Amino acid sequence: MSSPAWLSKKLDDGRIACEACNQHCTLTEGEYGICGIRQVINGELLLLTYGIAAAVNVDPIEKKPMFHFLPKSKVFSFGTVGCNFSCQFCQNADISQYPKEHHHEIIGSKLSPRRAVELALEYECSSIAYTYNEPVVFFEYTYDTAKLAHEAGLKNIYVTSGYETHKAIDTIAPFLDGMNIDIKGYSQSFYKDICGASLKPVLDTIEYAHKKGIWIETTTLLIPGYNDSDEEIRSIARFQANLDPYMPWHISAFHPMYKMVNIPRTPPETLRRAYEIGKEEGLKYLYVGNIDDNARESTYCPSCTKLLINRHGNIGQYVTNDLVNLNSCPYCGTVIAGVWK
Repeated sequence: MSSPAWLSKKLDDGRIACEACNQHCTLTEGEYGICGIRQVINGELLLLTYGIAAAVNVDPIEKKPMFHFLPKSKVFSFGTVGCNFSCQFCQNADISQYPKEHHHEIIGSKLSPRRAVELALEYECSSIAYTYNEPVVFFEYTYDTAKLAHEAGLKNIYVTSGYETHKAIDTIAPFLDGMNIDIKGYSQSFYKDICGASLKPVLDTIEYAHKKGIWIETTTLLIPGYNDSDEEIRSIARFQANLDPYMPWHISAFHPMYKMVNIPRTPPETLRRAYEIGKEEGLKYLYVGNIDDNARESTYCPSCTKLLINRHGNIGQYVTNDLVNLNSCPYCGTVIAGVWK
């Protein structure tokens, strides 16, 4: 089903400029955006996946990953086909790249914004996550759902590559409570050659969304030989520490996927090295992912270093939260940054 992609504007030369993401597509009749799901038809930009979900699940919030956002709660997660990136290591390429690789075919099942909210409530979720593919490419669908979700008392989360325009962030900010934003690397060449995008807009999005008061956690998938040098890891950690040392950073292990099946898995020692570099740069909340490491998946008080949230097993399987008054260390009273209610 299609719907007007209203986050757009008509240009004087007759083209239509999409204003959702920083690819800044300007399109003529019949053309598709880089995402593969926004197309000009009869002089209007349409979102071709409105109300059509390609993946739907109820997840632990920790799986997003969001570790400082309503721990132990359930999140209703959905996404569509299409993406504005072309990451060669994409873990969800079967949906994210589907339209671009199947002559712009749209697949999925009907899921209206209202029904998404109803299901989230039925499954006793505390929030809705727009995830699996890039949420900003189906922006209008996320906006309508997020608005209804807030009215129903649910929170909203973007799991995103961070290519939202300021206009997109401004528009959805009243209903967007959290974002997990990928920092895929810290070199323009990596973003251009491996992801089909640029680094600077991502860093700008993180800074801008942070200023808007949206809770942000970041994730970096470390790929052996591509973005895992000490220099690049330190650059990411330093950027984030300078912005906000209390912003959690998730450092995740790569496993062979999509067009990078010949690249080896990330050694656990690489993640642990990155963890230590992050601490050296002043980050207060660091987490490793995609490996079993209870000590580095748990949350500690940045003041007294006591264990506060213990995580072990599969992500979200076993979580023990010892925070008191929703957000305070029971040992020294330090307020722990996050969204706790």
